[in-house]
Amino acid sequence: MPAQDNAVSLPDLLQGLQQLAQANLDTNLLNAVPEVDDKVVRDFFRQIQSRFQGRYVVDLAALRQTAKAILPLLESSEDTQPYAAWLKAQMPYLEVADEINVTIPPPPATATDQAPKVVPNPPPQQAREIWVKKVAREPWPPAAGKYVTELKPVFAAQKVPAQLVWLAEVESSFDRRAQSPAGAAGLFQLMPATAKRFGLSLWPFDQRFQPSPSATASAQYLRFLHDKFGSWRLALAAYNAGEGTVQKLLTRYHAKSYDQIATHLPAETQMYVPRVEAVVLQREGVKLEELSASQS
Repeated sequence: MPAQDNAVSLPDLLQGLQQLAQANLDTNLLNAVPEVDDKVVRDFFRQIQSRFQGRYVVDLAALRQTAKAILPLLESSEDTQPYAAWLKAQMPYLEVADEINVTIPPPPATATDQAPKVVPNPPPQQAREIWVKKVAREPWPPAAGKYVTELKPVFAAQKVPAQLVWLAEVESSFDRRAQSPAGAAGLFQLMPATAKRFGLSLWPFDQRFQPSPSATASAQYLRFLHDKFGSWRLALAAYNAGEGTVQKLLTRYHAKSYDQIATHLPAETQMYVPRVEAVVLQREGVKLEELSASQS
């Protein structure tokens, strides 16, 4: 779907988005949204979930202004502050998509074109360059200093490079309250099934919101994914998009590297991997490919 006008108003959302699929929305979010504005917020989260899983990065650009309008609404209620924390961590995706929409022209039209051409996804090297510039302008998240010091030994204990603790900046901006509309939670945005798979308890206390247990599970999952796919880029892509998605694309395109499948991944994942790379480079001064396969 082509990117649309950036000025998406709340009335527009109220009138035009009810038909979007309701799958993958956390019912806790829907129950927590203040009644007067619940339709606006519900529709927005359906939109962002749909476009994150879509094909084109620039389709996210149309949601930037609406996200800026909704964020204070989410922050105004204690019940929805976890979703505000999640949305804050996603704002850079919308900003970069908007930048790409402006700076990368669509393919030229031809006489046989029946529909407007979309702005193509940036190739992986260009995406990395865009994110390096973006992250270089961003300060550390407020809680980063505390959690980086605390959780680096946790990653190292799982034989994962300690620098990958910065994954939490991308996932949650180091806000352990963060919860996504799809149900991921905590510093490392673990889904319930993944959390249980790596030994976390969800009841009576959800350990995804506890820094050390969630870091342990995240590191274990990253180690598993690296062992499976053989590179940190592919491991990160699978962390975001799922193991099955990455494996299917590798098989379909007879590929062995992230760059060979990058532009075929979901839009969010196309930005997620280079964003993590840029954060690790900016915060630690090390390139992703320079990280060892395991931490001795």
